[in-house]
Amino acid sequence: MKPKLLTTLPGYNRTQFIADALAGTTVAMVALPLSLAIAIASGADPATGLVTAIVAGFLISALGGSRVQIGGPTGAFIVVVAGVIAAHGFDGLVLATFMAGLMLMLAGFLRAGSLIEYVPEPVINGFTIGIALIIAASQVKDLFGLSIAALPSEFLPKLDALWQARASVNGAGLVIGLGTMVLIVVLRRLFPRFPGLIVAVGMTSLIAAIADLQVDTIHSRFGALPDRLPLPRLPEFSGARIVELLPSALVIAFLAGIESLLSALVADRMFGGRHRPNAEMLAQGAANIGSSLFMGLPATGAIARTATNVRAGGRTPVAGIVHALVILAVMLLAAPLAGYLAMPALAGLLILTAWNMSEPDKWRLYLAGRRSDVVLLCLTMGLTVLVDLTVAISVGVAVGLALRLRRRNVPPPDWHAPDR
Repeated sequence: MKPKLLTTLPGYNRTQFIADALAGTTVAMVALPLSLAIAIASGADPATGLVTAIVAGFLISALGGSRVQIGGPTGAFIVVVAGVIAAHGFDGLVLATFMAGLMLMLAGFLRAGSLIEYVPEPVINGFTIGIALIIAASQVKDLFGLSIAALPSEFLPKLDALWQARASVNGAGLVIGLGTMVLIVVLRRLFPRFPGLIVAVGMTSLIAAIADLQVDTIHSRFGALPDRLPLPRLPEFSGARIVELLPSALVIAFLAGIESLLSALVADRMFGGRHRPNAEMLAQGAANIGSSLFMGLPATGAIARTATNVRAGGRTPVAGIVHALVILAVMLLAAPLAGYLAMPALAGLLILTAWNMSEPDKWRLYLAGRRSDVVLLCLTMGLTVLVDLTVAISVGVAVGLALRLRRRNVPPPDWHAPDR
């Protein structure tokens, strides 16, 4: 359970620090717009995304069991966070995140990190695709600039409301959103190591400002972003409140554990490393406790940002620490500029994120698998979209484990970590 930072510091030199610093700065430029967009899509204040990336990102790198893990708010949490805020308010989310952090730390102390291999892969793929569908649907309003007083939280009523408002499309906003998506794809293909997300969102937002296009920005909708971290404080709690929020805390803990360990597995395969799952669970617990103390969002290892770190040359947790410090510097010095990012541009960014989360290149492989695995994937996805993520995970894991017991005499196929 020893943090990888302590393992890598002996023999650390100037050359490695320069490589880590450059990688951390690159990742920060990717994480900055994503953190803002994820917070907004979750129904929270955009500043909470920055707070989470700074506090949780620092703790995950400093205490974690992976050399290259980058932590912060992720798209997988959007559905859960939005649901908790709608049902229990933001204070309820803070308490649920705090409780989830305690659960993750307990799991780390009990050495439960290796239990990830018992979660069926079709369940992970099913709820990930379901979450991607929900995220994409939630961003259609801002991408098209639709005039909708209150967008329903349920998936099918939301689609109906979007269709009913189709006559209110804002052409300028749609051009900015689609232009951002095209620019992100082009920059990724031409310059894969370049922080194209911040460049694409920044350029299209600048065009909208110079041309005086009538599109919403972070500032126009939420006001000015803060230029400092809030003071830490304990969330308010009571026995009844803890019982009420226990299911939400369990889901947050489950998602944080699964996503962080998947991210660490993907990173290991990219550079030949080997993470420590129990140290990673402890770090995720500390990060979620820390984020909740600063009024932030749930956090976990971010697969896309971790992969960006590896490709940019990061090889020790110092890169993740630099990433958190760079975002803090942006908050302290350039918060007003970040407030002028256009909402359609952020919506386009999140829709692309949702598309990548769903891994369309692997759909054919999923459908070619066992019929029972396909049914399990579709069941989990359908329950995630139409019912509730808690129900989807509970039913999916139960059915998946039952299928595994049924096949106990059949050699299992090689397990692989989805590259999201």
